[in-house]
Amino acid sequence: MERCNWCLCNEKMMRYHDEEWGTPLHDDQKQFEFLMMEVMQCGLNWNMMIQKREIFCQCFDGFDYEKIALYAEADVERILASEGMIRSRRKVEAVIHNARCFRAVREEFGSFSRYLWGFSKGKTLLYSGHQKGKIPAKNSLSDEVSKDLKHRGFKYLGSVTVYSHLQACGIINDHRKECFRYREIVEQYPVVRKRDQ
Repeated sequence: MERCNWCLCNEKMMRYHDEEWGTPLHDDQKQFEFLMMEVMQCGLNWNMMIQKREIFCQCFDGFDYEKIALYAEADVERILASEGMIRSRRKVEAVIHNARCFRAVREEFGSFSRYLWGFSKGKTLLYSGHQKGKIPAKNSLSDEVSKDLKHRGFKYLGSVTVYSHLQACGIINDHRKECFRYREIVEQYPVVRKRDQ
């Protein structure tokens, strides 16, 4: 069974690739979990995030953005003192701040997923050349989404980080063409082919 090369380093990464990465996501709690992991990942590597995912889950109340939005200084201290946690006060505070911004988007659009998928008109995007491995760090769509998120107050979500999120939540299908997940997504979900600008 062919897979994308980046996931072959260990079992957890392969499971994440096979079951989650790139699958169109419309669940707000999962959207927030993926966004939070992107925030924590800044300057680090994704394998570390997958290995620490259970620690994040314990520290952040199962990624419940409603609870996280109410966190106070005592919660920041508790999280930073947790064994195995990434000890970055700025990142932990950004996750809490972003939970509040996330709630505001939900109030305006009904769901964060509806807001985010509005940028691709509900379709998964297949950019020419990406399936051959010519994948950029960011593109015009991630620039647009990042700019809008920043306007709404979100932190640690620059264009490169947002591009990673768009891949993870299935708005952009960047599985290699030989990967078994590429074909599954193309066959099971509405897609549109595009040229990046």
